[in-house]
Amino acid sequence: QVQLVESGGGLVQAGGSLRLSCAASGRTFSSYTMGWFRQAPGKEREFVAAISRSGGSTYYGDSAKGRFTISRDNAKNTVYLQMNSLKPEDTAVYYCAGGLRAPSEYVDAYNYWGQGTQVTVSS
Repeated sequence: QVQLVESGGGLVQAGGSLRLSCAASGRTFSSYTMGWFRQAPGKEREFVAAISRSGGSTYYGDSAKGRFTISRDNAKNTVYLQMNSLKPEDTAVYYCAGGLRAPSEYVDAYNYWGQGTQVTVSS
């Protein structure tokens, strides 16, 4: 069992930056592929980024490419999402997820989810 707790969300102006963190409980964090998803009101949950167990491979959704960076620190049981050049359309609840499969853009590939952190980008 893994518990995930996100932090770092908030209100930012367009063009600004935020860094989200996701702290995981347990001693097997390095066994899990980690991902970030987001969900805006009235929309489906959308893949943002994923990272392999070692951190050596990263994957991004189209909306995140070139602006967001996912990373992890296995010694600290934490995964990060650095978000730059934020746009109003990035406004959503951002969720951290962990899974035992290879990094994936699909929600069903992840077994564990955090409670989410709100990101609001004003124009």
